[in-house]
Amino acid sequence: MTTLFEREAPRPLADRLRPQRLADVVGQQHLLGPEGPIGRKVAAHQMSSMILWGPPGCGKTTIARLLAEGTSLKFEPLSAVFSGVADLKKIFEASRKRHEMGQGTLLFVDEIHRFNRAQQDSFLPFVEDGTVVLVGATTENPSFEINGALLSRCQVFVLNRLDDAALEEILARAEAEMNRPLPLDDEARAALRAMADGDGRYLINLAEQIFALPSKTGDKIDTKGLVQVVQKRAPLYDKAQEGHYNLISALHKSLRGSDVDAALYWLARMLAGGEPPLYIVRRLVRFASEDIGLADPQALVQALAAKDSYDFLGSPEGELAIVQAVAYLATAPKSNALYRAQSAAAKAAGEYGSLMPPKHILNAPTRLMKDIGYGKGYEYDHEAPDAFSGQNYFPEEMARWQLYQPAERGFEREIAKRLAYWAKLRGERQAGGDDEESE
Repeated sequence: MTTLFEREAPRPLADRLRPQRLADVVGQQHLLGPEGPIGRKVAAHQMSSMILWGPPGCGKTTIARLLAEGTSLKFEPLSAVFSGVADLKKIFEASRKRHEMGQGTLLFVDEIHRFNRAQQDSFLPFVEDGTVVLVGATTENPSFEINGALLSRCQVFVLNRLDDAALEEILARAEAEMNRPLPLDDEARAALRAMADGDGRYLINLAEQIFALPSKTGDKIDTKGLVQVVQKRAPLYDKAQEGHYNLISALHKSLRGSDVDAALYWLARMLAGGEPPLYIVRRLVRFASEDIGLADPQALVQALAAKDSYDFLGSPEGELAIVQAVAYLATAPKSNALYRAQSAAAKAAGEYGSLMPPKHILNAPTRLMKDIGYGKGYEYDHEAPDAFSGQNYFPEEMARWQLYQPAERGFEREIAKRLAYWAKLRGERQAGGDDEESE
């Protein structure tokens, strides 16, 4: 029970705006609405263990508290950052006693991914026998951060990053609570929502700072004034976790899709998040061979030049060379023919890996090797018409494989013409050789 002093103490705006019903939680109707999976559970007064996966400030803690209230469970909050084995033992023991008395417990574990494997395993028996209903919250991909045994006993629900409409609704509630509008013009109000970057809690804290400013009636702050009042937030980006892999994947696929503007956007996001530029360049070098190859041989040159330029100049000047490489790769003709050729060659080598090369293309540095046929019948291509002998260079026991099939794009179109011409000559000259042998 709250005391008189607690009721009179000032409360942060975020606490005053905390939703009192699941229906008040913004941005998560796909889960909490009447047809949503969590909404149906609460309506049926049934609850099972779950993992709430979503970005900061999307309502995970609030949802867990309201789930406990909506299903008459004792709410036990716990932070994996500040808690250890002793804390878990106390909660499990108290929950067991409640369970014996017919009272259920909803154990909410914030940042559950920070518990190690042994700590996560300690939940298993209590989840299985119903001593606790576990609700874990995480900002990291549960597939990578939660033990498989625990994950198999929980449903995973993905919470949305709060969109612009949800953030605007939060601002409207804040204004209703404060009984006055935020002193921002329309552009600054949009900039405030952008600064929050999908985090409702952070947005409320920003709004509280603005409400605390002394202002004259009717005065409105513009975007420049807003930036002076509140410190710009660094973009959410964990270079060691899923955000790192998501953004490099977005960059790679934008390049592959020849969308130069999207590729430049994802590059900027990664650089702003503190991604090491040389990691990005390594991926660009890989992309140049994997997705462009000989469709534009200069792609690899551009990617390597970006690496050398960045090594020479450093940040921020050297980042422009990376931008140049990204723009070049995005606008270059695409072909994965080399990538497919590598896979096909590996398959052929696996099937015929121990076969000897044909003797006519082997060097014969000793008399014995000459006597057994090494080098016999080799035709020096530079002395053949068109500098092309048409001889067989595959093992004699192996049929010819067409491993490299260039695309009809960029420079590979010219390569395809050459290969077709050589294939024609090969067929003619091998047929001529067969005729001479039959004579």
